[in-house]
Amino acid sequence: MNILGISAFYHDSAACLVRDGNIIAAAQEERFTRKKHDPRFPINAINYCLQEAGINVNQLNYVVYYDKPFLIFERLLLSYLTVAPKGIRSWLEAMPLWLGKKLRVEKTVQKELGYKGDVLFTEHHEAHAASAFYPSPFDEAAILTIDGVGEWATATYGLGKGKDINIIKELHFPDSLGLLYSAFTYFTGFKVNSGEYKLMGLAPYGEPCYKDIILTKLVDVKDDGSIRLDLSYFDFLVGLRMTNRRFDKLFGGPPRKPESPITKREADIAASIQVVTEEIILKMVNHVFKETKQKNLCMAGGVALNCVANSRILREGPFGNIWIQPAAGDAGGALGAALSVWYRYLDNNRHVSGNYDNQDGSYLGPSFSSETVKIFLDSNQYPYRKLDMDEKHRIIAQQIANGKVVGYMSGRMEFGPRALGARSILGDPRREDTQSIINLKIKYRESFRPFAPSVLEEKASEYFDIDRPSPYMLLVARVKEERCIPQPSRNGMGILERLKFKRSDIPAVTHLDYSARLQTVNQKYNSEYHALISEFEKLTGCAVIVNTSFNVRGEPIVCTPEDAYKCFMRTEMDVLVIQDFILFKDQQPTWKEGKEWKNDLILD
Repeated sequence: MNILGISAFYHDSAACLVRDGNIIAAAQEERFTRKKHDPRFPINAINYCLQEAGINVNQLNYVVYYDKPFLIFERLLLSYLTVAPKGIRSWLEAMPLWLGKKLRVEKTVQKELGYKGDVLFTEHHEAHAASAFYPSPFDEAAILTIDGVGEWATATYGLGKGKDINIIKELHFPDSLGLLYSAFTYFTGFKVNSGEYKLMGLAPYGEPCYKDIILTKLVDVKDDGSIRLDLSYFDFLVGLRMTNRRFDKLFGGPPRKPESPITKREADIAASIQVVTEEIILKMVNHVFKETKQKNLCMAGGVALNCVANSRILREGPFGNIWIQPAAGDAGGALGAALSVWYRYLDNNRHVSGNYDNQDGSYLGPSFSSETVKIFLDSNQYPYRKLDMDEKHRIIAQQIANGKVVGYMSGRMEFGPRALGARSILGDPRREDTQSIINLKIKYRESFRPFAPSVLEEKASEYFDIDRPSPYMLLVARVKEERCIPQPSRNGMGILERLKFKRSDIPAVTHLDYSARLQTVNQKYNSEYHALISEFEKLTGCAVIVNTSFNVRGEPIVCTPEDAYKCFMRTEMDVLVIQDFILFKDQQPTWKEGKEWKNDLILD
């Protein structure tokens, strides 16, 4: 039984292939088109999923789309009528796409794929809930989904038992925690639907001095975590921008212009909305626990990617265990839609192990064999060294220990926004300059942004205050106190100046507040990556390495060997590893932009 799930037309389009309840493949369209957050119909991701499953379109039993377009169109129409004649420009801009594709999803699927069957539809938050519960290791759990907006719902909670999901209550548009956070993302000069994690990363540099303004002017928070926004401060109903001039007055002036210097105001605003968001989520979580009386919690929706809030749920919330969908945003809707058909529509039984989830480390994307990589390197005459398995991890670890920055591509690509050791840039966490080097010379991004540590799962508690695995980089933990170094007073000190002070004995992965967004690595999910970190520990005594996504700012994570080599040559990266091959920058020919490759790679 082959079920294809699709999410498309908003942001992070993706496809997922589920066979007999097992996740065979999943990928975002952006990885193939190289357009970040690509919203277009995911034809390349679909073709990959079919190829990975070894089937063609005629062997699909069901195709399912992750929301109900007519309900979204109803919301847009009623919202426009509420504010008319304002918003006429955005309305006119949106209509061609709606009338052309968004309302005609079934015909689009049939036309693009040559698919002759019916197309099924889940509701948006149903897909989120399914993506959270069905891959989880729990037979029973409460479910909480929070995002910007689906059809009408902006947050839901429910109960999962075995194969059944029951959505109990919903919070409806325009009252949305996700849109509230995105409004501040916009106001601080970052891009909505992609820059929210930058806002979260900026928060430790500020003080939450605007918290009371947010809670008294912008949002009314109830005891159960439901909220009511004062829409007189927002413009998202009109559609051209998130906030208006009344909002500007509350925070001392207009929004920060993108790429302009970040000031104390932006840092304080980030700290304030982060604290407010955490407190709202904690109220939601406590209410969900009270209503469901479950010990386990599953989460999805874009807000579930806020790893600082997730960690507060664990520390301060009533649930014993939480599991968060690694592709918690819209991309994961494709996976949830497919699983929802298998379990809810087709009424199949569900079995869980209780120890591990069913997402296989989220390594669900394309891989490339050593033979394929060799053909690519040879045909383009790129100098390389073939590594034997008994020396591979030791040699790579030695390069990292010597201070080299390594682009690392091995095995199947990750599904979701985080690089988890399959498409990663790796560095030495012990060096004080690693963070600035990778940010400024390789990622070309804001220097304040921290990097994540990958740590051996069995050694995690030696470095961080954490008592459980965090394989998907969705939890934050404090660096062990004995590893931390006291900081000077922050009074009058700018953001860049504060970055100069060493904060721990693993400074490259220690944020300003001594926290780290960590990934624990075990042999089950990624034995190669585990072996690499183990070799690094043998060489250095440190079981942690720096892990950041293999891309430059503004581009998606690399997918193919061509993508990896291009990123390697466009940056000041020192070493590139693709499967069993290692390449050194100083041995490569001069890079020329616009290069055409000499062969088309075949997925393996």
